[in-house]
Amino acid sequence: MPEHDRSLGKKIHAIVTANAPELAPRTWYGMPAYADKDGKIVCFFQAADKFKARYATFGFDQAAKLDEGHMWPTSFALEELTPAEEAKLAALVKKAVS
Repeated sequence: MPEHDRSLGKKIHAIVTANAPELAPRTWYGMPAYADKDGKIVCFFQAADKFKARYATFGFDQAAKLDEGHMWPTSFALEELTPAEEAKLAALVKKAVS
């Protein structure tokens, strides 16, 4: 992974492991992901370079418990991670495993 994507991936890893230690790191379609005890992917990181995109993506799969009414976001574009974005992602990860 190029350095910028690697740096974002390391920050994502720190956020997920600190806020949802019950999730197991694994690769999913060649990208970092985190699975629950049943092996179902809860959240994942997609490097921008992998898809020649202008931003990386942090997303949640169907095992994430983020349901809000009839519609809710399942992925987020990432260019940088400031402390404000890190706090938002930490809250979402906690909710996803609650």
